Amino acid sequence: MNWISDFVRPKIKKASPKELSDNLWTKCPECGQMLFNKELEKDFYICSFCGHHLRLPITRRLQMLFDDGKYRTLSLPKLQDDPLNFKDSKRYTERLRSYRKLSGRDDAIVVAYGEIGGIKTVVAILDFSFMGGSMGTAVGEGIVRGAEFAFKTKSPFVAISASGGARMQEGILSLMQMARTTAAINQLKEKGIPYISVMTDPTTGGVSASFAMLGDINIAEKGSVIGFAGARVIEQTIREQLPEGFQKAEYLQTHGMIDIVVNRTELRNKLIKILKLLLNR
Repeated sequence: MNWISDFVRPKIKKASPKELSDNLWTKCPECGQMLFNKELEKDFYICSFCGHHLRLPITRRLQMLFDDGKYRTLSLPKLQDDPLNFKDSKRYTERLRSYRKLSGRDDAIVVAYGEIGGIKTVVAILDFSFMGGSMGTAVGEGIVRGAEFAFKTKSPFVAISASGGARMQEGILSLMQMARTTAAINQLKEKGIPYISVMTDPTTGGVSASFAMLGDINIAEKGSVIGFAGARVIEQTIREQLPEGFQKAEYLQTHGMIDIVVNRTELRNKLIKILKLLLNR
């Protein structure tokens, strides 16, 4: 018997406070409870205490939606990075460079193609972590290309939004994307190809005022903030207090702006059911 190995406990490696806070726990923005990250990921980033839907990474969402988590992404054209030579506290090109390095993507949109419930479907999804999911020329082009691919393959088109609106660094060019994306969606409608809009927290500004609100069926995740201008701006403009829950998904459903409000865990099954109904399967 070796008393050193049998009775002396090994030293525990000391973890820095930064490692503990960054890698292990996330604070729920709604109820303030600390959530263990591994459990949070298993729960699809839904708070186990209050049910609040935290923002879901787009790769995780795509894996959750497509059959067996399998899909392929469509390559999108490379556009001019800074058409207006915009600069505020930092050059626009520098902002793009830093976000691209962090995300590994060229911009705030991914267009994917695969099967959802055995139905070949095109999905365009916005990444809020990339400049707030703002819609510039690259995002507009992604929606248009996704709609064109859906048109070409006669596949349903699903847009999943999470955005602060138009990208101010691209000025009028970003506002033009509202008209472009609307025209692309209308082409699908003319040919009877289903278009479903899924709005997540938040969906605001020019995105909510264009393709996000044009679905044959408009779906929103539970508790999502959806609207054009912010609630505080509206209150200051009309000089009245807004009703409780204003701009939340449930409020919009009550007032006819949203068709369905779903828990994130039910979204895939709800989409499959709707696609089958729209395609008469």
